[in-house]
Amino acid sequence: MTRDRIVLRGLRAHGHHGVYPEERTSGQPFVVDVVLALDLDRAGRSDDVADTVHYGELAQRVVAIIEGEPVDLLETLAARVAELCLTYPSVEEVEVTVHKPEAPVGVPFEDVAVTIVRSR
Repeated sequence: MTRDRIVLRGLRAHGHHGVYPEERTSGQPFVVDVVLALDLDRAGRSDDVADTVHYGELAQRVVAIIEGEPVDLLETLAARVAELCLTYPSVEEVEVTVHKPEAPVGVPFEDVAVTIVRSR
């Protein structure tokens, strides 16, 4: 496994995910962190964006998932983002964390998040 990484932290978007009807109706903010493991040697030598993952394009695609079709679970949302990341042939492994800062848990909290790791 390579030690090279591309990291996107704090991607923010409004989504309608959750198990409660009010979450689906009004929606809420979601924050996603993505860590890609891939070999960046070629990109480092070529200085060509075609030899890496264009993180700007990836960020837009992740936000589209957050803003897209609602799901019940953070686990499902994280899995969809991970599947997207693995469509890039150079990505060997991805770690996705989905934060739900306004989750209806009924008590004060700092963060609610799910993290998954997927690889080829």
